[in-house]
Amino acid sequence: MPYNKNKQQAFQAAQQGVEDAQELYFEIVRDSANYGHQLKHLKQEVNEAYESIQNALEVASETQRIQLEKFQHDLSTMVHEVNQYE
Repeated sequence: MPYNKNKQQAFQAAQQGVEDAQELYFEIVRDSANYGHQLKHLKQEVNEAYESIQNALEVASETQRIQLEKFQHDLSTMVHEVNQYE
């Protein structure tokens, strides 16, 4: 049972990390004076989300693995879009 609990907790941490990064991504105002600070914070959140995803992938079920791979793709897309504006 602890294994399943750890698996679920790891997945939830990855999911929360992606949600946090997405929230920051959508809040960034590109013309704002705080853009540089916001971008730095976003990069930190994205890195933490990637780390959580990697940890979750180590113990994930097949269903979770598919969703975690989607999370990775979503983060990749965000990074690509942000890099276009730098």
